[in-house]
Amino acid sequence: MGKGTFRKVGESENRMFGPTCLIICGYDSSEQEEILSLIKECLSELPVIFAAKADSGTKLGEMAASKAGKGRGISSDLKRAIIMSGLTEKELHLLLKSYRDKGFPTQLWATLTPVSEKWTLERLLQELSAEAEAFRIRQKQGQ
Repeated sequence: MGKGTFRKVGESENRMFGPTCLIICGYDSSEQEEILSLIKECLSELPVIFAAKADSGTKLGEMAASKAGKGRGISSDLKRAIIMSGLTEKELHLLLKSYRDKGFPTQLWATLTPVSEKWTLERLLQELSAEAEAFRIRQKQGQ
């Protein structure tokens, strides 16, 4: 992923980089209400920004600074993804577990970093998609 580096996320109460919010891509308007319900259930009130195709060229740092609720009710045909910003490590794990437990479809996941905040949403989604495909191929070859 570009010049970024991976590091395992712990289970602490330490807040990760960025303003506290979720940037959600690839959900139609009816699915948005389902994911909002899940978020409220496991994380209480958390600012959520829904990204649409028109946001593809917007830098992630700008997206994270958007007003909560931006894009709500507008269906998105972007790749399905959630970009987490400013969550604690425990909140990140709780969201991932709750998402899996509810049986939502597979999607891309990312956390905002000092590197990725300067990227456009489109670039991040491309990088995440390429990583997911490479991981899928590695898993298939390992079988």
